[in-house]
Amino acid sequence: MNAAVDSRESRAAWLLMIVAATILTLTMGVRQSLGLFVAPIHDSSGLSIATISFALAVGQLMWGVAQPLFGMYADRHGSVGVVQLGGLMLAGGLALAPFLPNQWGLLFALGILSAAGAGAGSFSILIGATSRLLPPERRPFAAGFINAGGSFGQFLFAPLTQLVIAASGWAAAMFTLAASSLLTLPLARKLRAPVVAPGVPVATTEPGLGGEVRRAFADRSYWCLHLGFFTCGLHIAFLVTHLPGEVALCGLPASVSAVSLALIGLFNIAGSLTAGALGQRYRMKWLLAAIYASRALMIAIYLVSPRTPLTFYIFAAALGFTWLATVPPTAGLVGKLFGTRYLATLFGLTLLSHQIGGFFGAWLGGLTITRFGDYSWMWYADIGFALLAALANLPIREDRPAPRPVTA
Repeated sequence: MNAAVDSRESRAAWLLMIVAATILTLTMGVRQSLGLFVAPIHDSSGLSIATISFALAVGQLMWGVAQPLFGMYADRHGSVGVVQLGGLMLAGGLALAPFLPNQWGLLFALGILSAAGAGAGSFSILIGATSRLLPPERRPFAAGFINAGGSFGQFLFAPLTQLVIAASGWAAAMFTLAASSLLTLPLARKLRAPVVAPGVPVATTEPGLGGEVRRAFADRSYWCLHLGFFTCGLHIAFLVTHLPGEVALCGLPASVSAVSLALIGLFNIAGSLTAGALGQRYRMKWLLAAIYASRALMIAIYLVSPRTPLTFYIFAAALGFTWLATVPPTAGLVGKLFGTRYLATLFGLTLLSHQIGGFFGAWLGGLTITRFGDYSWMWYADIGFALLAALANLPIREDRPAPRPVTA
């Protein structure tokens, strides 16, 4: 009887993980492809690169603001309605963008509406929904599995979006992404599932959401996670927004940037799964420190390398392995420190710091290219912040993972 119950619970957990990963494939695939629109919008509308970058930078920030807000609702009332509302907002913003090709129109469509919608169907809500179903030792892998879905979305959407832009223009590509976003609506219904992990007792008393948030912000380790995630957002937003511009500066075709973005997504599938698996065996703070330090090294190597398509592809593959591999250990540490009852909110707040970094990464990249004619100073800043983030994760308090039971 117990074996049959365990089997049903295992199937339910896998179904929930697959659904969550698929939703993230759609929302992240769309978001991470928007950098491909900077040059086409600039060419067709006459808006400056800095103006378009600012709209996308606000989108980075709004994506982060939305997650703890939607997370609070999801923690209390469930994730289904949140994800469905997010899908409608994401599709609506993308569909409106071609009709509003001006500074304020893009700011509303891409910077606010679609970005907030993507946040409602992103990491904090989806990882929070699954973590409450799974036992503690499985949660890092689940976070890595869901995260890999977002990486697969980037691998899938970037080249397809570039093909549509080249064949039919940027407006048709926006409409295509909007239609794809609506697929999250039926998928969200599958997120209805038991929210208590098998074998984990339900607490009869708890400090409540406000008390748990205050406890988190009084904890030095939680602030260290915020600092590291700020740096991660700075890196990712700068690259996803301005890598096409960097490729163009080197006199290479737009297809190189599309392939590079796809490679980042492809290799982060392996990186996310690896980070999730290693988080079950090793201290997650060491994983985070290693990830951030490796980014500093990879960027330094890129800066002294010749600017050829092969260089971009190798750089994209190497960086892609760490791209969002920070998510599983960061979510895992938040769950370890504070439990899973309010994980969507507390992890959502770290994602807000991630996206504050993302705002500066996208915006300052645009200012840098406008002021200096290249991105050199942003690359140097990326190296400095990566080293700072690596050091910031070392003092995080984390117990050694419990040995996993050996099964016959």
